[in-house]
Amino acid sequence: MAGRLEGKIVHITGGGSGLGDAMARLFGKEGARVVVSDLNMEAAQGVADLIVQQGGDAIALAGDVSSREECESLIAETVKQMGGIDVLVNSAGVTPRYAPPEWDFEQTWDWVVSVNLKGTMMMSRFAVDEMKKQKSGSIVNLASIIGLVGYAQGISDGFNPYPHTKGGVVQMTRDMSIALAKEGIRVNSLCPGFTYTPLVTTLVEDADMHERLKSLHPMGRLGQPAEIANAALFLASDEASFITGANLPVDGGYTAQ
Repeated sequence: MAGRLEGKIVHITGGGSGLGDAMARLFGKEGARVVVSDLNMEAAQGVADLIVQQGGDAIALAGDVSSREECESLIAETVKQMGGIDVLVNSAGVTPRYAPPEWDFEQTWDWVVSVNLKGTMMMSRFAVDEMKKQKSGSIVNLASIIGLVGYAQGISDGFNPYPHTKGGVVQMTRDMSIALAKEGIRVNSLCPGFTYTPLVTTLVEDADMHERLKSLHPMGRLGQPAEIANAALFLASDEASFITGANLPVDGGYTAQ
C-alpha cells in the first residue's frame, strides 16, 4: 500500500529536533523523499540516517533560515539532489528563553523575528519559485496557539517576540494562500498547543508551571510531537487538496475557550 506522501519531495526546516524531527520521521514512513535541514548538521544527519535505516529516502542539509543566501541555497540543493520540491514545512523556530543572556530586549526580538517570521518568508519565497514551475505544491507553516490568542496572564510581559512572530506567520499563511491559489500551491499553518519539545523544556522543568500549562488545556495535558506531526501530514498531503489558508489549532481545546 502506497504511503500518503509517496514519492513527494519534502523539505523540513528545523528537522533535527522537536516537531521537525517527528514530522520528518513520519513523512519518511509515508513514502516522502525527505530533506532534513537544520542549523545543527549533526542533528539533521541523525534524523536522515534514521529515515534511511527504516527503509525511507532522506538527505540532510545544514542551513540558517535567518540568512537569505542560506535559504536560497537550501532550496537549490533540494532541487539539485532530489529533482524538485513538492512540500515545504517551515518548522525552524526559536523562543526568547534561549537567547544569549547578555542580549538586551531588542537583540532578542530581532533574533526571534529573523528566524520565526523572516525565515518562514524566505524559505517559502524560494520554494514557491520552484513550485510555480510545476503548478503545484504545499506549504505547511508552524505557527502556534500564541499566534491566535495572547499568552495567559503572568507568562509574558507583553513584549515577548514569540507571539508577535507566530501571529505574523498566521497572517502570512492567509495572505500567501490567496495569492498562490491559482498557481496550484496550497499554504496552511499548524497552531500547536504547548507540546513536549525542546522549546518548552525550561517551562516544564518548573513543576508549578508545568501543572499550570496542563490546566490551561481543556484536555488537561500537553501535546506530543507525534500528534502535531499527524496533523502536518494531513495538510501536506493530497487529502487536504481543497484546504488552503487554514490555521489549524492542534491544542487540546486551548483556543476554543
